[in-house]
Amino acid sequence: MPTYEYLCEKCGREFEAFQPISAKSLRICPENLCARKKWGRGRVKRKISVGGGFLFKGSGFYVTDYRSEGYRQSAKKDSAPAPSSGGDAKPVAKPENKPVKPTPAKA
Repeated sequence: MPTYEYLCEKCGREFEAFQPISAKSLRICPENLCARKKWGRGRVKRKISVGGGFLFKGSGFYVTDYRSEGYRQSAKKDSAPAPSSGGDAKPVAKPENKPVKPTPAKA
């Protein structure tokens, strides 16, 4: 249930009320919250408030937390460190593509 903030125009009291979203806003200051000795029945206005927010606790929440195992494995392959570019590493030789000689056809 949301919490709504109200301000009484007569007694100046600010208060909160837990109400369902479908409930109509309050019109008069509630007797038990009125700041006057004698209940003033002042008009109340609903204040604009920031409302409640989500608070995630823990070590962290990420988009990838609930991904499939296959996705996690491919992500590990993509993020694997590249070999060092020092003088020790030899470049990988690529095979050359040589044209194939056609064989003579027998008649």
